Amino acid sequence: MDRVMDAATQKALETLFDGDTALYQNRGFQRRIGWGKKPALVNIDLANAWTREGNPFSCENMDNILPATKEVLSAFRARGLPIVFTTTAYDVVTGEHTDMGLWGKKIPAEVLKVGSELVEIDERLERREDEIVIVKKQASAFRGTNLNSYLNSCGVDTIVVTGTTASACVRATVEDGIADGFRPIVVKECIGDRVAGAVEWNLFDIDAKFGDVEPLQSVLDHLRQNES
Repeated sequence: MDRVMDAATQKALETLFDGDTALYQNRGFQRRIGWGKKPALVNIDLANAWTREGNPFSCENMDNILPATKEVLSAFRARGLPIVFTTTAYDVVTGEHTDMGLWGKKIPAEVLKVGSELVEIDERLERREDEIVIVKKQASAFRGTNLNSYLNSCGVDTIVVTGTTASACVRATVEDGIADGFRPIVVKECIGDRVAGAVEWNLFDIDAKFGDVEPLQSVLDHLRQNES
């Protein structure tokens, strides 16, 4: 069951962020990076372990996040732009020599076994054969994967990011993306997490420092206006 944020908490966060926005902007933060010439869609960990209920990694609000993400997918498919999905999975999840690393001592990574249904991309997103899946071992989709080289080979300069979680894999990917020279555009309605408030806080902080957090409609409008 989703842990819905109560109205008082939501109002308190909005008040806090309004004050923080003024502080950041006065100090030169929250500037806009903007779109480049060619975007790719990077969907972070929209696999069953995160999108379905009853798992250690299950996230809130997926009934809204998945339909919003499908709208972005449709816009990218209409333009023939690159689409990437990621999942996190491990080959060896027991014994002394696993590939989970120290992260496996912190989180229940042992349920994310390569080949299991939990690490498969949620079928509701209807991934196509020409949309690649990158299997990662760490939070960032860039760390230890071929994502950077794939994006460069496609001539991509902008990454539109959806997925889970705001506080970990989405955030780590955005931070590494801007560090590697890609313009991160994070779709506000397409980001999930497990704990009330985690999405709101991390999107606020990402927008201040690492990427542009944009409403779904703004992203769709940009893609449609630039449809070839």
